[in-house]
Amino acid sequence: MLSLRRGSVTAVTERHAGLVRLEVDGHGCVAYPGLTGPVALGDEVLVNVQAVELGLGTGGFDVLYANLTRGLGLQPEREAHVMKLPYTPLQHAVRHAEEDAASLGSLEGFPVVCCSLHSQVAPAAAGLGEGRRIAYVQVPGGALPVSLSDTLRALRKRGLVETTVAVGACVEGDVACVSTAAAFVWAAEERFDAVLCSIGPGIVGTASPWGHGGLAVAEAVLTARALGGKPVLAVRYSEGDPRERHRGLSHHTRAVLALAGDVEVGWAGGLDVPEGLEAATAVDVTGWEDACAGLPLSHMGRGADEDPWFFAVAYAAGRAAAALLP
Repeated sequence: MLSLRRGSVTAVTERHAGLVRLEVDGHGCVAYPGLTGPVALGDEVLVNVQAVELGLGTGGFDVLYANLTRGLGLQPEREAHVMKLPYTPLQHAVRHAEEDAASLGSLEGFPVVCCSLHSQVAPAAAGLGEGRRIAYVQVPGGALPVSLSDTLRALRKRGLVETTVAVGACVEGDVACVSTAAAFVWAAEERFDAVLCSIGPGIVGTASPWGHGGLAVAEAVLTARALGGKPVLAVRYSEGDPRERHRGLSHHTRAVLALAGDVEVGWAGGLDVPEGLEAATAVDVTGWEDACAGLPLSHMGRGADEDPWFFAVAYAAGRAAAALLP
């Protein structure tokens, strides 16, 4: 059940489009004004405190649940009737792309880079390169609000991502889509050059090899292939992770491959190819650090110096997809 507490906004520390970082009675909190309305100092609010109470690694802050001062009586998006988070206390109507078009078009070779971790998005985007129209598609498996991602804000500022699409339960994208298939077709028909698909920040994880959020990209791979696209998988590889199951080729990637089957993998040239990736496409990643300079590179608290191959392999996936473009 929900863990809610009442409090007052005691500080507002950051404001971004779709995201406010604040404090409620001195405790760190995030708010999504697109969902709960604007927020200001002194507002009386309800916050969801459960993630902090449970000590979750990626949940080190409270989330504003309702603004009792200025968040009541908000009007729904005009002409919207398809619900996000339907039949939950946070259900709200959002206009979805499928409502404006009934296309059954194929992807016809459209490149789709599939990341199982949000920390792969920045290097993969750098691999795709500047001067291209890239649509970011977020699928459930980590954080649901697209606007939580500081990485996407940095990529948009650099011109490496043009627009964002929130699929299914994901919220706060520039565009909403009911399904991954619709999101890919929408991007292709809108003349984007490629899609960069990922889960949001954080990842759902359990002890089961099938119980993690990264498996969402297996569906993305299968969907892109079924529609005639060219999926490229960014594999999770690390030489700095202390956990044996994530060292080398992560068990998360092996699970994705077991479900998704044959898929192109961009691999960093100069790095030994692990068992199971013998058909990977070797890519020259020389200069990847310069290409990623200024972008937020962080994975489980490790940066490019502590775990360089993690980011270089994700960059290779972007380069492999770029090679598919005219």
